[in-house]
Amino acid sequence: MPLTDSHCHLNFPGLREHEQQVLQTMQEHGVLRALNISTRVEEFDQVLGWAERHAHIWATVGVHPDTPPGPGEVDQRTLEARARHPKVLALGETGLDYYRLEGRSRADMQWQRDRFAVHIQAARAVGKPLVIHTRAAADDTLAMLREQGAEAGVLHCFTESWKVARQALDLGLYISLSGILTFKNARELQEVARKLPEDRILVETDSPYLAPVPHRGQTNQPAYTRYVARFLAQLRGCDEEQVEAFTERNFNRLFQML
Repeated sequence: MPLTDSHCHLNFPGLREHEQQVLQTMQEHGVLRALNISTRVEEFDQVLGWAERHAHIWATVGVHPDTPPGPGEVDQRTLEARARHPKVLALGETGLDYYRLEGRSRADMQWQRDRFAVHIQAARAVGKPLVIHTRAAADDTLAMLREQGAEAGVLHCFTESWKVARQALDLGLYISLSGILTFKNARELQEVARKLPEDRILVETDSPYLAPVPHRGQTNQPAYTRYVARFLAQLRGCDEEQVEAFTERNFNRLFQML
């Protein structure tokens, strides 16, 4: 069975200069699809360009919560229009990130919550899922998903507790595991990965960041999804082929690829 990298940034430095090599290495590792994630309005054409050039690459549209507000702030109509492109599978990456509050209060991050709400409503309007980023903001992220009536999505690069995972699962969300899972200091996350129901798990790289062991510290790439899946199989005491099978089913179901 093949694998899919459910979250990568192919247009970022470190990958965009090596397009053919990245695609070849994916094939060599049996990673036959990748979802290329948008983080800013101005990069959407680059993100979509990869998807239009290659049948096995797909795209999202969205603005990362770390991107400061400005005159080019995204609006719901623009998100909906771009999300209707047949190669755009989801809205995001969107969500909340309070990690760098640096003395500011939660109230100072209202612009993030406003932007997140726009993404949630656009996703509902076009009937596509959300790719959700949350860092130091799990309670607010989950509360907004409930309040705004989010219908489908994935918490990407999951690093939260089992308590947060249970709440996400109760909302119908999927949970995506990255190379962080393979790190020695990720014991709590590894316990969460053992407990997750197999029909809600995705795997990803978040490349070019967070390369898994044995490539930690190097530039990450979609091919390294293989190491995440292999480690997950070891954690759960199952065959690697089983992880391939259920993560592919889950990707197809969530992103309406059936």
